[in-house]
Amino acid sequence: MIALKLNSTQLELPDSLLWPDEFSWNAVVTANKTGSTGALIIHVGKRKAGRPITLDGVESRSWITRALCDQLYAWAAIPDAEFDLVVRGVTHRVRFDNSQGAAFTARAQWRLFDSEHNGQTDYLPTFKFIEI
Repeated sequence: MIALKLNSTQLELPDSLLWPDEFSWNAVVTANKTGSTGALIIHVGKRKAGRPITLDGVESRSWITRALCDQLYAWAAIPDAEFDLVVRGVTHRVRFDNSQGAAFTARAQWRLFDSEHNGQTDYLPTFKFIEI
């Protein structure tokens, strides 16, 4: 189960969402420099936060209803809101990451006329979170 929780409200998301950047972040960072004597100096540190978490429903064809899109869109617009994101049984404390554009986007599964959109219309979502 994939779920997003704000306070006591939990929204369930499709289990088929892909996590393409799951293994593209590392908590350990290094910086290499050459000292004045020519020796290599390696600085090693550990990040405490900042892991990006992208959940992609476009590639996996995971759809959600328009009603759920409306709720998620409203949550993404709350400044400094912190959420519990549960993926694969692990809870991550996250915020929506709007640093590079919209953190939540969704497009209609099908091309529909405006009058055909309703709360049950299917949308393909993409989420961009940052772990805090």
